[in-house]
Amino acid sequence: MVAPGIAEALFATAIGLIAAIPATIFYNKFTSEVNRQAQRLEGFADEFSAILSRQIDERA
Repeated sequence: MVAPGIAEALFATAIGLIAAIPATIFYNKFTSEVNRQAQRLEGFADEFSAILSRQIDERA
């Protein structure tokens, strides 16, 4: 009587893991890519700000 319920629960757990593991992998890849782009944008903003500051100092 108990075995069919346990088998069903184990099967549902396996299906959940099959869905969750690739989702976690892709989420981590996406997050690292977003962080990389954010760092690139921050570097660009810093460099652009420095260029503008130099040009303002030269004109003053």
